[in-house]
Amino acid sequence: MSTLPLQRAVSGFADTRILVIGDVIVDQFIWGSVSRISPEAPVPVVNVTREELLLGGSANVLRNIVSLGGCCALCGIIGNDAMGEELLALMDKVNAPVEGLVRSSRPTTLKTRVVAQGQQVVRYDRETTGQPPSVILERMQSYLDEHLHEFDAVIVSDYAKGVINHVLMDHLHGLLATTRSRTGQRLPLIIDPKPANVDRFSGAAVITPNHHEAELISGLQITSTENLLEAARLIREKIQCDGVLITRGEAGMALLEGEGELVTIPTMAKEVFDVTGAGDTVAATLALGLAAGCSMTESAVLANHAAGIVVGKVGTASVSCEELLATLAEG
Repeated sequence: MSTLPLQRAVSGFADTRILVIGDVIVDQFIWGSVSRISPEAPVPVVNVTREELLLGGSANVLRNIVSLGGCCALCGIIGNDAMGEELLALMDKVNAPVEGLVRSSRPTTLKTRVVAQGQQVVRYDRETTGQPPSVILERMQSYLDEHLHEFDAVIVSDYAKGVINHVLMDHLHGLLATTRSRTGQRLPLIIDPKPANVDRFSGAAVITPNHHEAELISGLQITSTENLLEAARLIREKIQCDGVLITRGEAGMALLEGEGELVTIPTMAKEVFDVTGAGDTVAATLALGLAAGCSMTESAVLANHAAGIVVGKVGTASVSCEELLATLAEG
């Protein structure tokens, strides 16, 4: 495939508007070094050198879209707490609107990773999960009622914290059906799923499970190209979606669109340092490609190039427009 059309599509990302709906997370990284083992227990002693707060979860999808030149808004829940304020400040740094963020009594989800010598030592999570109260869901639904028509594509970023529930998804599906009936156009819906929730995603344009998630959703152990295709077909039939894009780590990606053949896309990663947030990058780039008028295959190739860049970075990383264009130019 010639990369010139893909390079032109990347240049068109600036004309796209993407809505991300999902579980909002703050990713905290504590960086340091280890030179000894604790005398109190057989654990490393980390000498902390710096700390960093980043947009995580569905907010990292937004961060990738903005970094790639697109316009993006986020619909989700944050707490009435200090970490909620930190997240709003991070959104302000990337000039992203915050009208879709609903404040709740439950705390802002925080994932803390301790990294030493480039290796993650431990991660600990502070969160409250489960379906939010009806008053919170109603505020999210009101935001969707007022703003959905402004966007060129929608991403559902499910981290199984409770925001992506039947009530919200039924409302979203209803709005998408109304939009299609009124305009005659279908707004692309891209799903980054959790296997336990796949019954909520019927009718999506494309779903993006990783290899393990694809096995859980399909009920198949994927060990060959043949059962990779079978798994993709089972997922497509189960969810009644147009396309299934299975991300396979070092093996690249596999795309099944409609009743067509399985398209395998070899990885573009030169080195893999950290896969944290790689799925967010895939969903973001895929949505931008579709919104910019690319085919599903072209969008998947763009997502594969972007993922190859992000796994070469340590931490919750994003990809810039310049980086993606450079790797496309390399062929």
